[in-house]
Amino acid sequence: MKLVTFRSGDTTRLGVLDGEDVIDLNKTDPTVPANLRAALLAGADLAAAAARVVAEGSGERASYRSLTLAPLVPEPGKIVCLGHNYYDHAKEGGNLKPVYPQIFFRGASSLVAHGDAVIRPLVSEKLDYEAELVIVIGKRARHVKRERALEYVFGYSCFNDVSVRDYQKRTTQWTIGKNFDGTGAFGPWLVTPDELPPGAEGLALRLILNDEVMQQANTSDMIWGVAETIELLTECLTLEPGDVVLMGTPAGVGWVRNPPVWLKPGDRVEVDIERIGRLQNTVQDEVTAR
Repeated sequence: MKLVTFRSGDTTRLGVLDGEDVIDLNKTDPTVPANLRAALLAGADLAAAAARVVAEGSGERASYRSLTLAPLVPEPGKIVCLGHNYYDHAKEGGNLKPVYPQIFFRGASSLVAHGDAVIRPLVSEKLDYEAELVIVIGKRARHVKRERALEYVFGYSCFNDVSVRDYQKRTTQWTIGKNFDGTGAFGPWLVTPDELPPGAEGLALRLILNDEVMQQANTSDMIWGVAETIELLTECLTLEPGDVVLMGTPAGVGWVRNPPVWLKPGDRVEVDIERIGRLQNTVQDEVTAR
């Protein structure tokens, strides 16, 4: 099952993809909240509701191509990000033997959707790409052991953890370089776990810049897999429905190349994950209000 979040006026709506169409879940079944995070917090059985409306062929439909998408979870409670979760990327970043992932947070104001522009900020030209698998948490998780951790995953999607490298490197904490507006591309849809291998393992992951493959890896190459990551995080904090966890990026980022490759206006950047989808965005310069 694939779920999408799309814009409708000043609000966002939650839909299920059915072929080339999207069915608005809330308008078909008013007991289902119209927002993904709200639906998960309310304990709605989204998978069952989505399967039912698709099977019945009922509900308000729109062509997928006619919709303007929003970030899959427009306002997550938390966006928890892992760094150095692939040995090759950790090595190119100078961390030869990671024993614990780098962990930082993103804010919701940094998010953009599939098809939106990724924004190169006024203050920097050192804008870099990072292809990542992302998970959406489906129910409250605290002190969860890895043997049961996958029960807490509602679904998987693609993320481009675009980074402003000079700001990232100004401090020992990465947060400032990871939170510029318009730098967290998220989508295009959520794929439920029943359509994927456990923990989304064994899937090819690529970053494609203007038709050139810049990053290429497999989700099985992650140091800390999805289940182990949930165990590790919930030792420390509560993961709540609608929270988002970014699983880190492999080698091949722009700043380590010789010469460095920085994203520039007009670039088309895509995150492609096997059996999940392809997230596509174009880079543009920040425009200030006059």
